[in-house]
Amino acid sequence: MRGWNIGLIVLGQSSQSLVFGGISLFLPLIRADLGLTFSQAGNLAAVSMLVYALMQVPSGWLTDRFDPKRLFCAGLLGTNAMSLLFSVIGSYGWLLVVQVLSGFFRALIFAPGMVLIRDQFPPNRRATAMGLYVAGGFSSSVLLNALGPLLVGPLGWQGLFVLFGGIGLACVALYSRVGVSPHREPGAHPRAAEIRRLFRHPALWLVGVIQFVRLSLVQGFTFWLPSYLVSEKGQTLAFAGAVAAAGALLTAPSNLLGGWLSDRLHRPLAVIAVSLTMLGLSLAMLPLVDGLVPLVLLVGVNALFIQLYFGPLFSVGLTYLGQRTAGFSSGFGNSCANLGGFAFTAVLGGLKDSTGSFTTGFSILAGLAAVALVAVFLLRKTTPLEEVVLETG
Repeated sequence: MRGWNIGLIVLGQSSQSLVFGGISLFLPLIRADLGLTFSQAGNLAAVSMLVYALMQVPSGWLTDRFDPKRLFCAGLLGTNAMSLLFSVIGSYGWLLVVQVLSGFFRALIFAPGMVLIRDQFPPNRRATAMGLYVAGGFSSSVLLNALGPLLVGPLGWQGLFVLFGGIGLACVALYSRVGVSPHREPGAHPRAAEIRRLFRHPALWLVGVIQFVRLSLVQGFTFWLPSYLVSEKGQTLAFAGAVAAAGALLTAPSNLLGGWLSDRLHRPLAVIAVSLTMLGLSLAMLPLVDGLVPLVLLVGVNALFIQLYFGPLFSVGLTYLGQRTAGFSSGFGNSCANLGGFAFTAVLGGLKDSTGSFTTGFSILAGLAAVALVAVFLLRKTTPLEEVVLETG
């Protein structure tokens, strides 16, 4: 039963990755069919991420107070229903509405899912559990980028979004029947005073800065990578998909590797610092290289480190901020992350329209990695918040 629970949680998380990844991969086709500019195309992803980001704190609060299994299932149901709608709506304005709703429902997946999968592992394997949670999403990206260009011919991008939605709905039907809600003692949810204490602790804000940078790098680079290869390097969509698939193939196991290293070495901040250093260097060098071989090598380096520190970063948040408010602090961190993803998905599209190149955008992302390294250094000097249970009355 434990294996079924873990598998369906990971599969559910993966299903929403297919929808977002599909927009990125098929963006050249979607733009051509709907007559969108690069900025408008970026907005389709950015508006979803903005709503998703704003909903993270409410979602985390709800996760600490209510059954995370029910929230997780509701999020899966709504997200995959929006995937079906995306396939049949041809108006840019209505697609934005669909993406707003998609962001709302996706927010009900992340924090509850983190709590659900953490409950399936012992305390000394928290980073491993969190790395596994997102590894499935990148595994699905491998299949998407490898098979998507082959299937888009007979099915069209619309048909593929119907397929994605169907997979997600089948997952929620199974998990609603066999999934197990975590056991909680009466009164286990945090009091308002405990939440206020979090906001006074510097670790919450330092982790928030690192999270902002994390998803800025992930979304800013990976979302625009296929368009970069097609529009600036003159490659085919099939080649762009193959490069993205190869990148996802490296990223998926790196999630597990990062969590394993963090749990094994007991040095999550070191894993985070090394990852950010390598990401900053690869992004800074990207505009300087000529030729496909060095370009593909840099994409590989980026893919290896871009999510290596996901599990360690969320584990650090729990170490510094405590278990009782895990849903809220994880939601706050992911809110900061998605604000970064929202901002730099839109920014790179706007810079491409205004400058004709992605070079400036990639250089800005390299600078953000340096900012996050400073936050890691400051976090090392921060004292963890002592976990207390506040008395009532």
